Amino acid sequence: MAGLDKRVSTYEEALAGLTDGMTVLAGGFGLCGIPENLIAEIRRRGVKDLTVVSNNCGVDGFGLGVLLEDRQIRKMIASYVGENALFEQQLLNGELEVELTPQGTLAEKMRAGGAGIPAFYTATGYGTPVAEGKEVREIDGRHYILEHAIRGDFAIVKGWKADHFGNVMYRHTAQNFNPLAATAGKITVVEVEEIVEPGELEPSQIHTPGIYVDRIIQGCFEKRIEKRTLRD
Repeated sequence: MAGLDKRVSTYEEALAGLTDGMTVLAGGFGLCGIPENLIAEIRRRGVKDLTVVSNNCGVDGFGLGVLLEDRQIRKMIASYVGENALFEQQLLNGELEVELTPQGTLAEKMRAGGAGIPAFYTATGYGTPVAEGKEVREIDGRHYILEHAIRGDFAIVKGWKADHFGNVMYRHTAQNFNPLAATAGKITVVEVEEIVEPGELEPSQIHTPGIYVDRIIQGCFEKRIEKRTLRD
């Protein structure tokens, strides 16, 4: 996108340039704050052999789970299989390459990618299968493993409000992985519930500055509940 106005009018335009074999970073946690319409557009486009980086992979029939149904994901980098039976099945059957990553490490991999930090040391995972094949260093008597940053060809993000310049606010826990993913995409696309005029967002309330955002689109959202718990 050229210029300061990042708005696009269609989801086809929002994901223009997405092709087979790309790496896509997806915000969200469970079904909270997921870019559901952008995911639906990826499904519609039929791109294949994707590497998808997200905390989890949606649920059966919704969110990133629909991309599993159509065998569009070649590799999943996630921290949690979640409530997705198809994810589990494809993993166990060897149909899907999966790189399970501790949740905090996954968040830091995205943050580092957005900050231009190529790698970092963490104690998380040392002495477990997570550390296999990775460089280990002892610092101050404690062992750490080297983890590399993650960047994506596309980052798809769900926000609450944005202005024309692409400055984004998230609502409560929907922040989760969204701000991290937003910084680490070569092309970052944000879908929001409302686009407001420049100047309407309080600067102190902006979570993702527009410098990280390439395209924004206003959408309608289903807001499913992943697991409903009732109490008498």
